[in-house]
Amino acid sequence: MTETVSPQRGPRPAPVPSGGADATASVSPLLRMARETPTCLWNDSADPRELAAALGWGAVGATCNPVIALAAIKSDLATWRPRIEAIAAERPTASEDEIGWGVVEELSVAAAHLLEPVFAEHAGRNGRLSIQTDPRLHRDTDGLVEQAVHFDALAPNIIVKIPATSAGVAAMEEVTYRGVSINATVSFTVPQALAVAEAIEAGLRRRDAEGLDTTSMGPVCTIMVGRLDDWMKVSADKTGVVLDPGYYEWAGVAAFKRAYGIYRERGYRTRLLSAAFRNHMHWSQFIGGNVVISPPFGWQRRINASQIEMSAGMVTVNAGLSKFSGVVQADTVISNTVISSTYTPGAGNIW
Repeated sequence: MTETVSPQRGPRPAPVPSGGADATASVSPLLRMARETPTCLWNDSADPRELAAALGWGAVGATCNPVIALAAIKSDLATWRPRIEAIAAERPTASEDEIGWGVVEELSVAAAHLLEPVFAEHAGRNGRLSIQTDPRLHRDTDGLVEQAVHFDALAPNIIVKIPATSAGVAAMEEVTYRGVSINATVSFTVPQALAVAEAIEAGLRRRDAEGLDTTSMGPVCTIMVGRLDDWMKVSADKTGVVLDPGYYEWAGVAAFKRAYGIYRERGYRTRLLSAAFRNHMHWSQFIGGNVVISPPFGWQRRINASQIEMSAGMVTVNAGLSKFSGVVQADTVISNTVISSTYTPGAGNIW
């Protein structure tokens, strides 16, 4: 991007759409998740109206990309058309591409403004708005670094999307070192997630070695779980494999949980983010984990209107000693060692 313009706040959010926060906050499964578990909700849209509703359901962040930004602009052309015309008049030599990016920046800054109170409350860990680098730069490390640094300067609570390509992973280390929080995108597999985490750790360690702050940064690695499910179906069609249809819906979940386990074992400071929703398991199977869930606004409304019981799909306890009073009930207990002063045998007990 060769020519820039200072982004404006953008339009104020319109009233919450029907079925929004006020209608469901008291019983919202998403709000329960946000209040009762470490799992965070980010809104997969920078549309100010949708983000305002998602904040009422406990959202503490938002993601955006050029396609999402275009949809938000089209949904409110009465506001954005005059602004697009004004940008074109202000920058008479700008290409359509440059004007488009200028609008994306303004939309992102407006959404970031809505998240500023959350950003302050969470000390930078949450409350960020994701803005995506130009997909055409996916092979250009220097170009990605330059654009990421530019986007980071738009607002204090920006997180920059960089693709998990070879060039993108290299850029992640450098921009992390420069203090930019990143959201790895175009990521579908465990190896990609591990490469991302290692690159970010390398950047964070460089900052640590120079005494630079890392505690207020909030890097995440997206795994597009639904896209992996989609590819499994395409791959099966290509190879003529016949499987139980249910298996195809678990590929993304399995990859996400495998990556999460490795992240915990290695102590990575990056969180995983579930995106590209295809079914409720891309939310329900990850509840309880220290992860981010980023469903599109339509999926948030479906989840809140559903009868799905919210339960912890992922719980990890790392403690030398955990004490519980009363009764602990479980369908299955798997343990290497059991030490107890009393034991009541009964049907089904296996020790």
